[in-house]
Amino acid sequence: MTSRLAQLRDAGQAPWLDFIDHDLLASGRLAHLIADDGVTGVTSNPSIFQKALADRAVDDGNGTSSAIYEREAIGDIQGAADALRATYDRLEGRDGYVSLEVSPYAANDTEQTISEARRLWAAVDRPNLMVKVPGTPAGVPAIRQLIEDGININVTLLFAVSAYEDVAEAYQAGLEARVAKGEPIEKIASVASFFVSRIDGMIDKAIDERVDGDDKDADRLRAVRGKVAIANAKLAYQSYLRMVQSDRWQALVAKGAKPQRLLWASTGTKDPAYSDTLYVDTLIGPDTVNTMPPKTMDAFRDHGTVAMTLTADVDAAKQVLADADALGLDLPGVTERLLTDGLAQFAEAFDGLLGTVAEGRTKWLGDKLNTMATHLPQPLADAVEARLETARKEGWARQLWAGDATLWTNADESKWLGWLAAGQGQQVDFDELAKLAGDAGDYRDAVLLGMGGSSLGPEVLSLVIGSAAGHPQLHVLDTTDPEQIGAVASKIDAKNTLFIVSSKSGSTMEPELLRAFFYDAAGQQGNNFVAVTDPGSKLEAKAKADGYRQIFPGDPAIGGRYSVLSVFGMVPAAAMGIDVKALFAQTRPMVLACGDDVPPAHNPGLHLGAILGEASVAGRDKLTIVTSKGVAAFGSWLEQLLAESTGKQGKGIVPVDLEPLSTPDVYGDDRVFAHIRLASDVDDGTEAKLAALAEAGHPVVSIEVTTPMQLGQEFFRWEMATATAGAVIGIDPFDQPDVEDAKVATRKLVDAYEQSGALEPEKPVWEDDAVAVFAPKDGDFAGLDLQGILARHLETLKPGSYFGILAYIERDAQDSDAIVRMRAAVRDARGVATVGGFGPRFLHSTGQAYKGGPVTGTFLEITRTPAKDLIIPGHRASFGTVQLAQARGDLDVLADRGQHALRVHLKTDDLGAIDAALASALTL
Repeated sequence: MTSRLAQLRDAGQAPWLDFIDHDLLASGRLAHLIADDGVTGVTSNPSIFQKALADRAVDDGNGTSSAIYEREAIGDIQGAADALRATYDRLEGRDGYVSLEVSPYAANDTEQTISEARRLWAAVDRPNLMVKVPGTPAGVPAIRQLIEDGININVTLLFAVSAYEDVAEAYQAGLEARVAKGEPIEKIASVASFFVSRIDGMIDKAIDERVDGDDKDADRLRAVRGKVAIANAKLAYQSYLRMVQSDRWQALVAKGAKPQRLLWASTGTKDPAYSDTLYVDTLIGPDTVNTMPPKTMDAFRDHGTVAMTLTADVDAAKQVLADADALGLDLPGVTERLLTDGLAQFAEAFDGLLGTVAEGRTKWLGDKLNTMATHLPQPLADAVEARLETARKEGWARQLWAGDATLWTNADESKWLGWLAAGQGQQVDFDELAKLAGDAGDYRDAVLLGMGGSSLGPEVLSLVIGSAAGHPQLHVLDTTDPEQIGAVASKIDAKNTLFIVSSKSGSTMEPELLRAFFYDAAGQQGNNFVAVTDPGSKLEAKAKADGYRQIFPGDPAIGGRYSVLSVFGMVPAAAMGIDVKALFAQTRPMVLACGDDVPPAHNPGLHLGAILGEASVAGRDKLTIVTSKGVAAFGSWLEQLLAESTGKQGKGIVPVDLEPLSTPDVYGDDRVFAHIRLASDVDDGTEAKLAALAEAGHPVVSIEVTTPMQLGQEFFRWEMATATAGAVIGIDPFDQPDVEDAKVATRKLVDAYEQSGALEPEKPVWEDDAVAVFAPKDGDFAGLDLQGILARHLETLKPGSYFGILAYIERDAQDSDAIVRMRAAVRDARGVATVGGFGPRFLHSTGQAYKGGPVTGTFLEITRTPAKDLIIPGHRASFGTVQLAQARGDLDVLADRGQHALRVHLKTDDLGAIDAALASALTL
C-alpha cells in the first residue's frame, strides 16, 4: 500500500521533513523516509540543531561558537544533501533539497545577509542546498541578488500575502537579471515558506478573549476560529497561480525557469481542538511543499487525508478573511507582529543554540578556562538576569565587537576598541618581541619607566609570572617619589640595565622625568633603552634621535588601562623571558568565550559586567577585591581598569583593593566582593570568610585562575566586563575626563617653580614640630589638635561613603603595611569602605573615580619632606618638588569636585605620628 505521504507527491505536493540530526542520517531513517514515504526535502532551524548538539560532544577549544556550530551543522546538511542527491538528480533539480539558515542577526541587513548566504553556499558546496533567508524588507533585495548569483533560496517567515508577492517579484527579478547577463537559470530553485499555524495561534487567542468577555459578535467570532490561517494560505496560492500564468513568468519558463513553490511551514497544530493533520489536509495542491515535523509526519502517515484541497472553496476563504476584517481581527497587524515575533524567536533560538555550544566547549576545556562562580542576593540576581536577557535581545555582544557606540553614549567609544584585537595577539609583532627577548638576556635588570596602564599590567606580570631563567628582573617605576626612585637606582648598574620607557602619549610628565634621570645615569647610552609609545609621539622622536635599541608602536585605538595585552604589556613580558605566544594561546579560550557569538548568560565577560553594573546602579558601588597570595598584584591593575573606566558623571564603581577581609557585621550594603584565586594557592581561611559574607547577603563573585599563564584570561574577562558595566551604568568606559585636571593643576605649580625656584606658598590650619595640616577649604578646626582635626574630618563619613588614604611617600612594605592598618581601623570603627593609593601612581588610575565618580569620599592625603631628594637633569625642580606639587594639585581638584579632603604633611619619614593620631581620633 502506498504511503499517504507518497500520495501527497502524486497530488503535486512535496513532503519535506522539518528535522535533522546526525542520528537521522547515521541510522538510515532519512533514507527510509525518502524510499518509503517519498520525502523529497529536509529543512532545519536553530531549535532543531540545538537539540541535536545538546547531546553531542563539542571537542573544540579553539573555534568560535559559530564556527563549532557551523562545522557540526554543515556536516549534517551535507549528509542530508547527499542522501537526497539521487532524488535531486532524478527530478532534474525540481526537488531534493535541504535547507540551512543564514544567521538571524543579519535579518535586517541586506548586505550582511548576502554575504552570509554566499559564504554558507560555498561552505556546504552542494547543488541541492537551499539557503534560508527571512522575507523581511531587508531580505527581499538580498533574495533578488542571491537568485541572480545562482544560489537556491528558501524564503522564510512569510505571513502576509503582500510579503509573499514581494518575494515572488524578487525571485523573478533575480532570474531576469541572470538572463540579461546570459547566465543559465534552469538549475535555480526557490521556495517561499508561508507560516500557517502561528496566524491561527494569535487570531484564535484574540477570539477566545473576546468570546470569554461576552462579545456581542461571539457567534461570528467562533465561526472563523481556526480558519483564518488556511484562508490566508489559499489566497497566497491564488496569487501564485496568477503569477505563473503571466506573460512575464512564461517568458522565464521558456528559458528553463522553475517555479518558486509555496511551502507551508509551521504545520504542526498546538490547539488540541484541531486535528493534528489540519494544516496538511487542507493545503494540498500542485507545485507546493509541506514541511512537517516528525510528529505531524507520523500523524499524516497514519490518518491524513489526501485530496486537492488548496484550490477548493476559495470564495469561502475570501469570506473568512472578509469576516475577520469586519470583526476587527486585524490580519495585517497580526502578520506584521508575527514577523517581528518570528525574527525575535529566530534570534532567541539561535542564541539558545550558541549557548548550548558554549556550554559544551566550557565542559570540554575544563581547567583550561578560568572558572567563575557567583553568590548573589535575590534582588541583585533578578536584576542581573533581566539585564542579561535585555543584552541578549539587543545583541550587546555583537554591538560591542562591532564597535557600535550606541551601546554606551553614542560618542567616540568605537574609536577605543583596539583592546579586542590586542586580546587576540593581533597588536604585537612576535618577531620583534623575540628579538627583544634575545637581547634582554644580556642584562641582569630591566627597569620600566611608565605610569598607569603602562606600568600596572607589566608589574602584575612580573609579580605573578616572573622572569624566566637567564632574563632580567623587572623593576617598575611609576612614581616621582625620590626615595623610591633612589631605592631602585641603588639596586642596579644603570650602565648595564635595560630601560623600557613606556608612554602612550609620549608626553606624560612622570615617564619623561624618569627617562631624563636614568638616561643621564646610564651615561646617555641609547642602546640601553627601548621605547613603547604611540606613533608620532614626542617619545618616538626622542627615541629615534637618541638611538634606542627598539621602538615598539602602540595602537592609538587602545586606552592605557586596556593595553596590557598590547605592546605596553608584552614588551616588558618579552624582556622578562615570558613566552608571549604561549600566553596568548592560554588567553584565547577566554577571548572566544567572550566572543560576539556567545549569548550574554554564557559570556563570562558580559555576565560579570552585568553583575558589576547592576550592583553599582543599586548602590553596591564598592567592589572589594580579594586575592590569593599568588595573584595579589592583580588587584592594582584591576583598580585602575574599574575606577578610571566607570568613575565619572558622579557614577561608577569604587574598587577597594588590599583591605583586609573581615566579618559580615563591619560591611554596609554598598559592597560586592570579587575573589580572584590562583588554584595552587593554599586557602588561608578566606573561603570561609567569603562563605559567611555570601550567607549574610553580600554579593560574592569567585574566580579561579588555573595557572599564572592563564592570567591573560582575567585581563580580557575584566576588560570585557568593565566595558559592559559601563553600558549598564550609562557612561563612556573609555574616556577619563577628570584625570587631566590634576595634571593641569600640577603642571601649573611645577612651571611656576621652574620660573621662580619656589612653590606657591600655603598656610597650614595647624602644625607642630612633626606635622602640618592643610585644608583646601578651611574647615572649623579652631582650637583642635591633630587628633581633633582628624576626628572632625572623619565626621563626614556616612553609610555608603568611603575613606581614602592618598600617600605621596615611598611605596615600600613598611609604609604599605601602615596604610593597610589605618584603613582597617577606620573601616571597623565607621563601617565604611576604605581605599588607599600611593601618589602620584594613583592619579593615573583610581584618581579618576575619586574625582569624577560618586561624591561620597573622605580623603586623607599624606605628604612628607623626603630625607634625600633627587635632582632631575635639565630641570630646576627636584623629584620631591614635583611630587609635592602633584599632591597639592590633587587635593585642590578633589575639593573642587565636592569630596572631603585634608592633607597631613610629615616633616620626617615617620608615619607613626599619623597612625597614632588617627587611632586616637577614632575613639573621640
